[in-house]
Amino acid sequence: MRRSTSRHRIRRNARQVRRYGAEPIVLLSDDLDLAPLVITAIARALWRYRSELAPFLTTASMVGTAVLLHDSAADHWPAVLSVTAAAVGAVVVLRRWLDLRLIEAVYAAAVLALVGGWTSAATVIGPFTPPLPMALAVGGVVAAVPWWAHRRRRARVRVERKLAAWPDIAHAVGLAGSRVQSALVDLWGYRVRVALARGQTVEDAVAKIPALESALGARRGAARIQPVPERADRMELRVIETDPHADAIGWTGPSITSITEPVTLGLFEDATPVRVSLLRRHALVGGVAGAGKSGAINVILGELTACPDVIIWGIDLKRGMELLPWASCLDRLATTPQEAESLLRDAIAILEARADALAGDGLRVWEPNPDAPALIILIDEYAELVDEAPEAVRHADSIARRGRAVAVTLVAATQRPSQKAMGHGAVRSQMDVRLSFRVREQRDVDLILGQGMLKSGWHSHTLNAPGKFLLSAPEHDIPRRARTYLIDDHQVQRTASTHAPHRPLLDSISASALHAVKTHGHGHEHSSEADLQQAREPDRNGRHSAVQDAETALWEALWCAPSEGISIDELLRVTAMSRPWLYKRLKEHSDAGRISQVSRGRWRGYPTVN
Repeated sequence: MRRSTSRHRIRRNARQVRRYGAEPIVLLSDDLDLAPLVITAIARALWRYRSELAPFLTTASMVGTAVLLHDSAADHWPAVLSVTAAAVGAVVVLRRWLDLRLIEAVYAAAVLALVGGWTSAATVIGPFTPPLPMALAVGGVVAAVPWWAHRRRRARVRVERKLAAWPDIAHAVGLAGSRVQSALVDLWGYRVRVALARGQTVEDAVAKIPALESALGARRGAARIQPVPERADRMELRVIETDPHADAIGWTGPSITSITEPVTLGLFEDATPVRVSLLRRHALVGGVAGAGKSGAINVILGELTACPDVIIWGIDLKRGMELLPWASCLDRLATTPQEAESLLRDAIAILEARADALAGDGLRVWEPNPDAPALIILIDEYAELVDEAPEAVRHADSIARRGRAVAVTLVAATQRPSQKAMGHGAVRSQMDVRLSFRVREQRDVDLILGQGMLKSGWHSHTLNAPGKFLLSAPEHDIPRRARTYLIDDHQVQRTASTHAPHRPLLDSISASALHAVKTHGHGHEHSSEADLQQAREPDRNGRHSAVQDAETALWEALWCAPSEGISIDELLRVTAMSRPWLYKRLKEHSDAGRISQVSRGRWRGYPTVN
């Protein structure tokens, strides 16, 4: 029985070892020397809490230094003052290089002055001569309080202690062997430069982002991983503790005056502006309803309407709900499938006329300027165009393939740009600039941004607020979260009314192409040599005959207008010109005293004017 009990105990102990592991055993003896253990524990505590104990350590260092100087070099106190003055001056001069705010630089300079002044006095009369001990105690406490309360210092200490466990964290998430090279605490969180182990890639780390957030104790969606361009085995891990994009960012007005400059869409998380060029680049804006696509369209229009070298056409098959507030700045606005088809067909005619003109002059690209503006066609909800105007989609496909050199550009917005939604054409593949707002499914990330982007860390399905987006463009090849500016309805109305009188007119080549389409009912490809020559050569007054006909029709309509005046819509129908052209001509006639505004949106000419 005893032997059976012993075997049972051995088996039970073996099961416990396998389940819980072997427990450490500490053997204590009577002659054990505890002094090294105590010293080691104290040293570890001092090192761990070195930041909190820095004021005490600094005070002890001051006393020790003063004792040595007083005993051996009491007459060297001017040198101590000189070193102190030099240190204070270095803090002031190098404040920005040291990444110090003004209040931090003032605190550092004050502490250095206190340390240097007390040490020089203690060098002369001794550190224990009254009132130096009391001055040191009071000054040390006063100087220590801001140090202990400083938010950035406490955050840096917390991050350092958290990253001290990086080997365990890396092992737990599957990045064993990686190591931390440096860490930087900023206003919104902290950045960590990590050296990956041999064979590990940034893509491997991107797949571990949820596990990293859990191991670091961060909130969900707080971690960002970006590659380091110089080294494939390096990455930058950023943890956002306070979301800089939690609140909307107000738009302060246009930042450009030419289409040749990159438009500013919003701000990245590090407060740098999001700039991207739209010249000779087609753009795709995607995201679910309510994610912020309309806000991005408003920002783009607010920027482009300030440029005198770009013509803007719009297609909005939701009866103009999104683009109608900008109608005064749009040369053309199509709100029905028939109008959309006509607009894109006219854009093809302009494209071909410009291509012929460039070929005749031996040029390769159309350089926009106020006399030869670029043409941007903005299409809201492109999928509606596919469903309701299939012929228009064919024209859009042609523009996407051929429009870049002649500065005819598409900007399309849609909720889910699948191949079916984009009309099975080349439109999506030709989009160089892609803005992805929040999407519901992970596969939609690749639909908007391109194949393989989800695996590379472009996680637009994790965006958690309207207006947040990811931008993919030739100059933006790293996933960085951004938020668009917010333009309210009042700003849209004010901006549109401000920019409308200054919108440019179509160049003579483009105007001739449109005139040929309207007059002969066919495109530029069927125009005669005389039509092409007329397109290249304006008349002696510098204006095309179609423009002269429109001006004559405008004046006749104003002259014959009834006492209550004629409306803007009627004048647009009579002249068959754009709103910017009409507003510009009305302003010219009004400034010359030839016409007057009877009421809001209604005008008439003076009968006495010949």
